[in-house]
Amino acid sequence: MELNNGDNQITSNSILSTRWKQLPWSLRELNINCKDFLSVPHTNPIEVGHMDKAMASLTKAARSFLGAPRSEANISRLQLKIYLVNNYSDVIGPLVSQAIDGGTVEDLDLAIVDEKEPDDCYDEEMLQQAHCVDGFFSTYPSVLHCLTRLSLYNICFAEWDIHHLLFDCCKQLQHLYLSTCDAGGLICFVKVFILFTNFCKILLCWYLLRSPSCETSTWKINAPDSKLSVLKLCFCCLGKLEVLCLPKLERLRWDSWICRYTPLSFNAVPSLKELNLVCMAMVDHHGFKLSKVLRDTTAVENLALNFLGEKIWINPEGKQFCTAFKQLKKLSLHGIFVEFDLLWTIVLLEAAPTVAIFDIEIWEHPCIIDDEERRKVYGDRINPSWKMFEFKSCKEWVLREVQITGFSPMEQQMVFLRAVMERARKLQRIILNDYQTCDYCEKIGALPRSEILPAECVFPKGKYEQDLVVEQLIRDECSVKIIFGD
Repeated sequence: MELNNGDNQITSNSILSTRWKQLPWSLRELNINCKDFLSVPHTNPIEVGHMDKAMASLTKAARSFLGAPRSEANISRLQLKIYLVNNYSDVIGPLVSQAIDGGTVEDLDLAIVDEKEPDDCYDEEMLQQAHCVDGFFSTYPSVLHCLTRLSLYNICFAEWDIHHLLFDCCKQLQHLYLSTCDAGGLICFVKVFILFTNFCKILLCWYLLRSPSCETSTWKINAPDSKLSVLKLCFCCLGKLEVLCLPKLERLRWDSWICRYTPLSFNAVPSLKELNLVCMAMVDHHGFKLSKVLRDTTAVENLALNFLGEKIWINPEGKQFCTAFKQLKKLSLHGIFVEFDLLWTIVLLEAAPTVAIFDIEIWEHPCIIDDEERRKVYGDRINPSWKMFEFKSCKEWVLREVQITGFSPMEQQMVFLRAVMERARKLQRIILNDYQTCDYCEKIGALPRSEILPAECVFPKGKYEQDLVVEQLIRDECSVKIIFGD
């Protein structure tokens, strides 16, 4: 606000300032985030002392907003992100619990944060974090009754009935996010997805992957009365996931699993519309049949698979996909190694003639060195051997848009695009984008790529190079529009 010398302006500003004092207490949505109270600059990773100071400030803010009666409207949604350090939960817990019991807070979005990196997490610390979280919920059960969104980090569920908590106690829970959580004794597997340089740790994880315990930590979800609509798992060592019954589930994302075979199965999920699977498959990971995973789903419209530059972990199939793909509208295949052929992806399109948008992302990261250490963990990158001509649907494609991120006029990409254009009669546009920036590649001097690779291996940025690509793709009469991204 600008202050002028005029008396009228001063008087106006004074009245406005008085009214603004009451503005925060009339907010219908309130966001209290511990990260907003961290000192600037702060260490990375964040030290316990900084978390303590942040929680001290957050507690004061929470007390001012939740401790006093509100004359205005209630809080329709409270977004609360906290650290469970020292005894601040003994202050935050009663404030939130009383606000819920008094009807002040109608909807709670809670995130219990831990700043440790996955490779710094150990079973003892994760068990302690679980005890802290369990103690918080046990002491203040009203929190569970109002909870619609929950995010948990770095927790071991070995001594905790997670199913009872999430699906029996949290009756209103709609959105669940678990990051680096462990079913007990398996957290070492998470680290291998992140570490590329420590040879001893990589070998340890490689041998542990062969352990029988890797196959025993199946998480079964059977919750017919649950309202859960979104489930996200990130670097969680929960073994195989069996979703027996989640009638309201609409979106599922699973980032990195440890099961060597089929990691996921569904039974009663009539509302599931979006499935996102991300995994950097290790050497002992056997492929699985995606049609088997999707066979009991009936409404999936958006399917995204990300291979993170390693081997393709779905087995070759053809007509088996047809039933599972019958409602599919968008198909995304990300993290395809730059040297892999792309024609195998057409088999998926043949089985999904209803797909309108096909999204591909090419993976090339010089920051990850293809040496003996990497190959011991992930194996050789084997070009997919699917035979696209063994299965061809008689149905007309409705494909209207193809997107490629990480495009370069390499032969395999150009051959793929021509094949799609020939088959997709309703195709309207092809959107070609450059690689997304990578901080690690830039750090080692691998970028910009245009200065170290031949022209046919980099994104065409100049008009001449772009026109050349268009000429190679557009033949005879063709109305497809080629769009080059920034």
